[in-house]
Amino acid sequence: MSPAPAIFLSLLAALVLLNTWATRRVRRSNEFANRKALMVMGIWILPFLGAFMARYQFAPPADSLPAALALPGQGGEHPPAPEVLRMAGLEPFAVRDHLSAPAGLPLMDWQALDHWAGQAASPEATTEAIALGRRAWLLHLRDAIGPHMHLHESADVSILSPLEPPVAQAMAGYVGKTRQRIARVLDGVARFHPGEKSVLLVLESEELYYHYVGQFYPDGGEFAFSGGMFIHNGCPHFVVVQADLSTIEPVIAHELTHSALSYLHLPTWLDEGLAVNTEHRLTGARHPAQTPQAMHQRHLAFWNAERVQEFWSGDSFHRTDDGNALSYDLARIAVEQLARDWPAFSRFATSANRRDAGAEAAASMLGIDLGSYIGALVQASEDWAPRPAAWPTQPAQQAAHLHFLSARHQ
Repeated sequence: MSPAPAIFLSLLAALVLLNTWATRRVRRSNEFANRKALMVMGIWILPFLGAFMARYQFAPPADSLPAALALPGQGGEHPPAPEVLRMAGLEPFAVRDHLSAPAGLPLMDWQALDHWAGQAASPEATTEAIALGRRAWLLHLRDAIGPHMHLHESADVSILSPLEPPVAQAMAGYVGKTRQRIARVLDGVARFHPGEKSVLLVLESEELYYHYVGQFYPDGGEFAFSGGMFIHNGCPHFVVVQADLSTIEPVIAHELTHSALSYLHLPTWLDEGLAVNTEHRLTGARHPAQTPQAMHQRHLAFWNAERVQEFWSGDSFHRTDDGNALSYDLARIAVEQLARDWPAFSRFATSANRRDAGAEAAASMLGIDLGSYIGALVQASEDWAPRPAAWPTQPAQQAAHLHFLSARHQ
């Protein structure tokens, strides 16, 4: 054999071995499925360069990580739930005296915690004191649910879950990256408070999930199914049902968007429209079950001047019929169209008032009549302007309800 073919075969063999090693490294990493698939394709399409990227962009598999890199609360560590919080300059805070369990699961008296933390010497100390209280609550909730639950913590997130340490670590990394991406995508609108971690509760079954979130619904009535929920009740946190991480990714992106927007107290349609569009932008839109034309016909058949008031008030997002999915879809379309002029839209979003569904802000910041605009999307000829006086729930009561409850539809 001449030297040239021998050199070629040697290089080919080296490339195959290198790519095989790199592929194995990526597949054993704690990254999410979609990123793994893209990197594996890159490894085999880009000779040597793909393997080089895998070497430096993907962490080694979890079973080869040194013990020092384990997240707090992992590796057999099971910190006890504190009975008392102590912090320099503050009186001790008796945790158990401020816990209740209306559904058998502990809830903190968040007003009492805020009052205690508010006596700290600086805003930074107040944030630290609140973080201590939230961590204490999570540890008591862990003990109430069962010994299979563990608290995993990183710089950006606290995760209470039954997940194995490598999976929890991958989820924590995904949450941290998603917070950064949401802040970029919703520049000037989304905000994560400095020093405040996202709190994620992963529950092992739908039964436990609905038992937990049921505490935050008003008594009576029927409610739509959800794949995740952001709860802004003292300690802002979001809840999901345990599933494959690639399935949970869109839910996390959606609920994190709600978390980043919660300080604005947006009208529900605007809040959900931003969350759905951000979810699609970060994780990819799911293949629609119906064509746009078919969805448009469903909108035409459902909406009228009376029902659109449920859209403006937010009540239609909690319907258990076709109105639930159509509300999310209409909000998605409206926000997608309005956000094309991002500077003007960001001014609108940060000014929109829940009490009038954002009508006044739309007129002053976007120069549009909100009712006419939404009506045009569905090709309606009726008057679709928000009429808060016609809403069955008074604006003040409604604002309190939606401030802590925002469900993710399936």
